[in-house]
Amino acid sequence: MSRAKPAGKPTPPRASAGRSAAGWLGGIRFSGFSLIMMGVLVLALVVLAPTIAQLAEQRQKIAELQATVSQQESEVQRLRDERERWNDETFITTQARERLTYVMPGEVSYLVIDDRSEAARADATTEVSADVTETKGDWMSTILSSVMTAGLAPAAGGAG
Repeated sequence: MSRAKPAGKPTPPRASAGRSAAGWLGGIRFSGFSLIMMGVLVLALVVLAPTIAQLAEQRQKIAELQATVSQQESEVQRLRDERERWNDETFITTQARERLTYVMPGEVSYLVIDDRSEAARADATTEVSADVTETKGDWMSTILSSVMTAGLAPAAGGAG
C-alpha cells in the first residue's frame, strides 16, 4: 500500500545549501543515448577542427591571390593605356622631341649645356627672398658715375 501525505502538513526543507549542490549533481542521470550523443559530438569536434583550420587558411590564401590578381589587372590596364598612347602620332612626335632631341625639318635646335659648377647650380636652385632690401647708395649717382667712368676710360685696341 502506498502512503499518502496528509493534506494539511507542509513538507520540510530537504537539505542545507551546501548539500543542495551535491544533491543536484547527484540527481543528474545519464542515459545510454545521451552518453553516445556526447561521444559523437566530441568525435565530430576532433574530426572537424583540422578541417575548419584548413578552411580558414585557404580563405586567407584566396584573399591574397585575389589581391594579386587585382594588382596585375591594374598593371595590364596601365600597359594597355600606354600602348594606346603610342598609337597616337602626336605622342610619338612629342617623345621624339623630348627623349631624342629630334626636330622637324626647317626648325633649329639649340642645346644648352650647363657648364656651371655644382655649387653654382645649388645656389641657382635656392629660393628668392621675399624681403625688401635697400641699396647703400643713390641710384642716380651710381648711374652717373658709371657713365662718367665709361666715357673717360681709354679706348680699347688703341687707335693710332
